[in-house]
Amino acid sequence: MNYLIMHIVGARPNFMKIAPLVKVIEEHNQTGISPHLDQIIVHTGQHYDEKMSELFFDHLGLPKPDINLEVGSASQAVQTAEIMVRFEKVLLQYQPDAIIVVGDVNSTIACTLVASKIEYSTCNSQLVTCDLKRRKPLIVHVEAGLRSFDRTMPEEINRILTDQLSDLLFTTEEDANENLKREGISSEKIFFVGNVMIDTLLQHLEKAKKSKILQKLGLINSINATNPMNSINPKNATNSINAITSYAVLTLHRPSNVDHKETFLNILEALKEISKKIPIIFPAHPRTQNRIKLFSLENYFINPSTRDYGLSTKHSCIYCIEPLGYLDFLWLMANAKLVLTDSGGIQEETTVLGIPCVTIRENTERPITVKMGTNIVAGTKKEDIINAAFSQLNKPYQPYKPNKPYKPNNATNPIPLWDGQAAKRIVKILVNKLRCEA
Repeated sequence: MNYLIMHIVGARPNFMKIAPLVKVIEEHNQTGISPHLDQIIVHTGQHYDEKMSELFFDHLGLPKPDINLEVGSASQAVQTAEIMVRFEKVLLQYQPDAIIVVGDVNSTIACTLVASKIEYSTCNSQLVTCDLKRRKPLIVHVEAGLRSFDRTMPEEINRILTDQLSDLLFTTEEDANENLKREGISSEKIFFVGNVMIDTLLQHLEKAKKSKILQKLGLINSINATNPMNSINPKNATNSINAITSYAVLTLHRPSNVDHKETFLNILEALKEISKKIPIIFPAHPRTQNRIKLFSLENYFINPSTRDYGLSTKHSCIYCIEPLGYLDFLWLMANAKLVLTDSGGIQEETTVLGIPCVTIRENTERPITVKMGTNIVAGTKKEDIINAAFSQLNKPYQPYKPNKPYKPNNATNPIPLWDGQAAKRIVKILVNKLRCEA
């Protein structure tokens, strides 16, 4: 028996989350064990940077999307509505047995809403059954149950509603399980499986070592330029740390941080002070680049040539560069002394890599990165950001070492199930669910 699985992606973090699922399903099919799982990837086009999307798919080894809804940028309401209108047609045409949504972006809630209300008009040979209950797909939410408890965040609304409508909820940490139970979701639907983002990181770290991004940015000296992989090789730890210039990495894109000039300016003033102690490399998100121009904040940055960066990190400044592909960014982050971010996923990745992280937000939906990881939630006030950054910089530098279980600087044990096997657990549970309902 064959079942049709439809993966939904819209923003670049989604790509990293479905990549291990696509891979594990392919491996399942190669075993010849029933059932066979056919796969379709639907790209909503929520992230409309075509070049960057293609680069991420290439780096992650993902097949090109079977369908692109080409929604593009718009307001929260318009974008969500447009995805719903276009996705309904796709859902009725293909009638998948299950849709997999990940994370908390507009594409996640939009496609979930459509799937929860859909009714297939005729029996599809691939449907689990043809009664009313199964004339719609199973809704599978990967990375369920995360809560910031801040409903001013659009992502928080997306998370809560998606979880309420999903049939299978796969969580990354125990706190998420408790959040879901507290909201009245049956424990029979909840499965603690680990973190697919970490699956992707661990699977691609070796490949990321081949990146030339450190040389391109002028962050590695001539002594070790022929062998940048020594930077995290335990046998060459002393030489390699000296070979790479200390630097921080910045990501900043959330509307609450960059869409309001006063808030953005306050954050930049903090970053300016931090950059006097350590140069900051900022691969700027397109929407952030637009806000920098709109608010005339270019004087806070140095913009090196995109052809030959040749950064002189002797200067105290923030280097604003173009967005990077997954492998280049992973390698840049893995060798940083500090990461400053408002991204959720990067809080998790830095924890696994053992890189000190400062989250420039008032809260986090990933509390385990604070409890057991390397993350400090600083807020958005200038002094708090500065103090958190300097506190992190004063900690002993322990670069990630491959082929060893990671152990965060302030952790007593590695985070449970963040072991690179989350996708395998998810696919096993999904297959059993489909079999049981056949």
